[in-house]
Amino acid sequence: MSDLLDLSLAEASDKLRSREISATELTEAYIAAMAETVDLNCYITETPEKAREMAAASDARLAKGEGGAMEGIPIGMKDLFCTEGTLTTAASHILDGFVPPYESTVSGNLWDAGAVLLGKTNLDEFAMGSANITSYYGAVRNPWTRQSEPDTELVPGGSSGGSAGAVAARAALAATGTDTGGSIRQPASLTGLVGMKPTYGRCSRWGIVAFASSLDQAGPLTRTVRDSAIMLGVMAGHDPKDSTSVDTPVPDYGAALTGDIRGLKVGIPREYRIDGMPEEIEALWAQGVDWLKQAGAEIVDISLPHTKYALPAYYIVAPAEASSNLARYDGVRYGLRIDGETLDEMYANTRGEGFGDEVQRRVMIGTYVLSAGYYDAYYLQAQKVRTRISEDFRNAWDSCDVLLTPATPSAAFGVHEKFNDPIQMYLNDVFTVTGNLAGLPGISVPAGLDKDGLPLGLQILGRAFDEETVLKTAAVLEEASGFSALPALRAGRG
Repeated sequence: MSDLLDLSLAEASDKLRSREISATELTEAYIAAMAETVDLNCYITETPEKAREMAAASDARLAKGEGGAMEGIPIGMKDLFCTEGTLTTAASHILDGFVPPYESTVSGNLWDAGAVLLGKTNLDEFAMGSANITSYYGAVRNPWTRQSEPDTELVPGGSSGGSAGAVAARAALAATGTDTGGSIRQPASLTGLVGMKPTYGRCSRWGIVAFASSLDQAGPLTRTVRDSAIMLGVMAGHDPKDSTSVDTPVPDYGAALTGDIRGLKVGIPREYRIDGMPEEIEALWAQGVDWLKQAGAEIVDISLPHTKYALPAYYIVAPAEASSNLARYDGVRYGLRIDGETLDEMYANTRGEGFGDEVQRRVMIGTYVLSAGYYDAYYLQAQKVRTRISEDFRNAWDSCDVLLTPATPSAAFGVHEKFNDPIQMYLNDVFTVTGNLAGLPGISVPAGLDKDGLPLGLQILGRAFDEETVLKTAAVLEEASGFSALPALRAGRG
């Protein structure tokens, strides 16, 4: 069984098509692994019977020589994607009992390509968080542990921490995530995975519970860059149901992984050298530069002068959009309802009981910055900063093809170490929010371990709709780093 769990998505797909293994056999191995890792709290809803049915259907198609790009591959689905007939909670009490009568476009694309649903993965409530500790269903525990403090529970990063934890613990072969300010790339970095955020508009947002509509984007969490290319190719595509979905062809991302980046210009933004950055992060970044240089890339120093304003701008724009999106949760049509003597009291009771502290904090911030007298001072200024950040990137593309930066400012931290300091928690997204504000594709690749044996990632950012170059560069980085470490939990099981 452990041999099955060690297969990458690409390897498993090849063995399924050659009939060396069956989808049912592979799925049963992952169902057993889910049971073994239940203490990590990676899943909100497990769907083993549905998985068995889907795997049997995949085996029938494979027996006929048919099947899609994800045929028979068992995956976790972030519980932000609406799944027809399966509980969808966004990790919030306010969506208690919500079973969608429809399927999100991204999840539908995956099922059409033959993927098998293992369950709905845990997340920060409404995707608001950087550590996966704000979920109504409890915090997710990172399968990695510190060598010096093996009993300290670590966060997997957020908001897609359940997806990241499941894939890292080998309780899913791959999983979906959403990235609003780094919520795919950051947990990927903290769990030793590849996390891909595509260009805004590349994947449909239809059927994904909204956090910040101008920033949210779906993407895959996988073990290798090739796996990411395969899964993204299935998830992506134009959707007329989503007005922000861009009608542009989806390339063959796998074909882009040539391993040849000779002549590629890699930009190193000086503004990403922040105060207090750990020496290990600096050293890994320098090592990444060296790896790409050895592969034939040309290193270019660049400036993104408005980077220092990215976090403040993000934490105005995102809460503002959240306050608007979350206004629909009122206890009238679906989910939780806490009655009151008046309609207003019912609204207040339902939201007070149904939303957690972090969601309430962001809704209040968002409502404040959109209110009369403050809109011009805060929200409008943040949008102007966002435009400047986009211009910085457009200027950078005149001299480089991709950017190389750290993915996170630290390795995974303890579940309780930053819990009471929201500002410190927000700083975890310092390297990733610019990509969301500018709508650019980015990927985190595991590249090394810190002194405590915890994974660290490097980030590649690229031009809009040029995921091919981002993936190609990431694959070269992956090959050079040779990252093969496993969390102690998985290494022990194997």
